[in-house]
Amino acid sequence: MPATQETRGEDRVFGALSSPVRREVLRLLRDEGPQPVQQLAAHFDMRRPSLSEHLKVLREAGLVSEERAGRQRIYRLEAEPLTEVRDWLGPYERFWRAKLAGLAELLDDLPESEGDRDRAEGPDGTGAGAGA
Repeated sequence: MPATQETRGEDRVFGALSSPVRREVLRLLRDEGPQPVQQLAAHFDMRRPSLSEHLKVLREAGLVSEERAGRQRIYRLEAEPLTEVRDWLGPYERFWRAKLAGLAELLDDLPESEGDRDRAEGPDGTGAGAGA
């Protein structure tokens, strides 16, 4: 099946998020706001050209924007492409919620075994079982 323009955009976003370094850059920009590249680089044990490559991937995915302020490059989080990730994950979240709800129902319907009651109640029947 040929990739559409939208699919290629999603692939760029998911590819950008695949790196722990790039996820950390996004976290820093989210938590601390726009920052010059030098300030971002201080958080990583890598050469600046390596960080610049990560920033390029994030820029191409639309996750950060770059603004020049004199000789500095200021990077800003652009969170809009993350809605694609949320939308893609939505059906999986609903799937797992349904599975967990089914598990909760199953567990609620199971009769308590004698061993479970003993642990829950404790040896004297007061409810002070193991770990209490």
